[in-house]
Amino acid sequence: MTPETLFSLTGKTALVTGGATGIGRMAAEAFVRAGAHVLIASRKGDACQAVATELNALDAPGSAEGFAGDLGSEAGIDALVDQVNSRVKTLDILMNNAGLTWGAPMGQFPYDAWDKVMSVNVAGIFHLTQKLLPLLMASAEDENPARVINVASVMGEAPMGDGAYSYSASKAAVIHLTKIMAKELAPYRITVNALAPGPFVSKMTAFATANPETRKKVGQGVPLGRVGRDEDIAGCVLFLSGQGGSYVTGAVIPVSGGINVQSGGNIFADAL
Repeated sequence: MTPETLFSLTGKTALVTGGATGIGRMAAEAFVRAGAHVLIASRKGDACQAVATELNALDAPGSAEGFAGDLGSEAGIDALVDQVNSRVKTLDILMNNAGLTWGAPMGQFPYDAWDKVMSVNVAGIFHLTQKLLPLLMASAEDENPARVINVASVMGEAPMGDGAYSYSASKAAVIHLTKIMAKELAPYRITVNALAPGPFVSKMTAFATANPETRKKVGQGVPLGRVGRDEDIAGCVLFLSGQGGSYVTGAVIPVSGGINVQSGGNIFADAL
């Protein structure tokens, strides 16, 4: 047993939804560097193809290809599944990363912000995984299960993210759904785990992380004193996807710098 064998993905196939930017892009690169063939899908097919070209230019043992895929409707999910089936015969890793958010103050939060966010962040994850089960089952083995990684959020664990009501609720749903799926898919030798990230630099958080000064201020609010880095995501997904993570299912990994265990101050000590 060596570090290389624990985390190697040589010969594996992976699908990363929302893989053109942010956490999905970080994971896709980690998979390629570990030797996997990675399918990258999001609503913007051109962006996915561009990222695939960048990853294929790396001095890495894996490879990538990108195409359009929309989880916002049943027809979109069916089309994405057809694309995957046309490219691979088995699927070792499914990373459900694509998601939507919506922000508005209490009293102004629109009704539409619920249906659109929940349809992608929760229903989309469930139905895509369900429809890809034949490919996941085709690769699953007793000693090396197929893997599903759902991307939730620390906002689904902690009562934070004021104004992002449907997003936070959807991510709490992803966490619970992950545990249900882990229980039901274990007999088929498929592990299902989730990441619950805190702040990372991404398109979704660009309003607060694109500017270095603002990003530094965001990091100051994190117990570990910084926003997340690419390596933080890479380490988690390689563990969950490699041989080292083959006995873990139903876990929620808090990649949040300690936000998940933040609480109120020590009210007794503060009062003295």
